[in-house]
Amino acid sequence: MTNSERTSVLITGGNKGLGFEAARRLGEEGWTVFLGSRDEGRGRAAADKLTAGGVDVIMVPLDVTSDESVAGAVRLVREHTDRLDVLINNAGAPGRVVAPAETTVEEIHSVYDTNVYGPIRVTNAFLPLLQAADHPRVVMVSSGGGSFAVVTDPDQPVSKMHELAYSSSKAALNMITVRYAQALPKIKFNVATPGEVANRKFAATDMNNHTGQLTVTEGTDSIVRLAMIDADGPTGIFIDRLGPIGW
Repeated sequence: MTNSERTSVLITGGNKGLGFEAARRLGEEGWTVFLGSRDEGRGRAAADKLTAGGVDVIMVPLDVTSDESVAGAVRLVREHTDRLDVLINNAGAPGRVVAPAETTVEEIHSVYDTNVYGPIRVTNAFLPLLQAADHPRVVMVSSGGGSFAVVTDPDQPVSKMHELAYSSSKAALNMITVRYAQALPKIKFNVATPGEVANRKFAATDMNNHTGQLTVTEGTDSIVRLAMIDADGPTGIFIDRLGPIGW
């Protein structure tokens, strides 16, 4: 069993980018990290790197688009602990930035399968372990592109990115988070974006071919902050690394 004194966190898409950096930072706080990775080889390589840095990490094969994979992840986590303190739904798909007039249902579905259905599938599967924790938290990793306030601001670069799949999937994720927060008040459900909305900056990751102006560490500031909120902290909020942002 995992040491009951350690805070435990499961991070989906934890083998690279924001997920890996959040794992590193929380692991260095003394947390036990369950590192979710769709690709087992990459997941084990990432876990080995974290272990070498002194992190208590367990690699969890996890494809958020698969009921069978998620069920297997629950079984594996249960082999190590009887509760889960924090779930970070980080795994995401960018889509192909297809123009609205050319977008197909298949394009929308493939992005939603990871960005919307995935967090629902994982959250619901891990609810019993979360509810067994004294102070459970769920962090949804979203985007300024999922904010109506941001997308309708002509000064924001995303307002000129004409696509349907990614931005609408993140808007859906934002609403889902609020509804979970309202329905399950004993769990803190919050949304983080890795950018800086006010400064029109975003974090450099594989998803944007590392074109972002913020480091991956800066990009995880909001994620880590929400993962570490105390029992009196907020629920149902949307923040970036500078503070609350508009829905």
